[in-house]
Amino acid sequence: MDYAFQSENKLFFCLEYCPGGELFFYLSQIGRFKQDAARFYAANILLALEHLHSKDILYRDLKPENVLVGTDGYIKLTDFGLSKENISGMKDAKSLCGTAEYLSPEILQRQGHGKATDWWSFGAIIYEMLVGLPPFYSKDRDKLYQNIKYGDPKMDYEFLSPEARDLCSRLLIKDPLERLGAGENDAEDIKCHPWFECIDWKKIESKVLPPPYKP
Repeated sequence: MDYAFQSENKLFFCLEYCPGGELFFYLSQIGRFKQDAARFYAANILLALEHLHSKDILYRDLKPENVLVGTDGYIKLTDFGLSKENISGMKDAKSLCGTAEYLSPEILQRQGHGKATDWWSFGAIIYEMLVGLPPFYSKDRDKLYQNIKYGDPKMDYEFLSPEARDLCSRLLIKDPLERLGAGENDAEDIKCHPWFECIDWKKIESKVLPPPYKP
């Protein structure tokens, strides 16, 4: 937020302008991303979540509509209305909140949740970028929730590399304790996964790597 002001009846937030719009728009137009583009955006998102988690902030609303493409082609996360501060444990947050397709099993089962729930949503958004649909998608809300709690995402697409399959599978593990990123190292464990092997994290962080698309 750059600044805020108010009239007699309304409060106005003035936000940074992101001319690239939402990642959701590109998915709806293209269907699915090439692997290198998906990896670039995933790396951006990972660094954003890593920063939030380092401040003990749980994001809880990762979805393509909340990922914006800035002037430089790099992404920004927006909409922190569901975020929660002071989350360090695995079960510190209790609310049932988020967007249906990206909810983790532990949120649905009301077991209490922590940072691992963001890594579940991260797995879901990587899968969606690569496949074109969220991993447990169903138009029927009850069926969707059943799929999230008990189903397995379809992974036998020819265009999915073995590394991409492995990463999505490990991020979409039902048990948050077993999920990739759930340990003390948080994002570092995910950064070390073979799918990200070609990523230069320092270049992503300093924004010197050319983006797939520049608005």
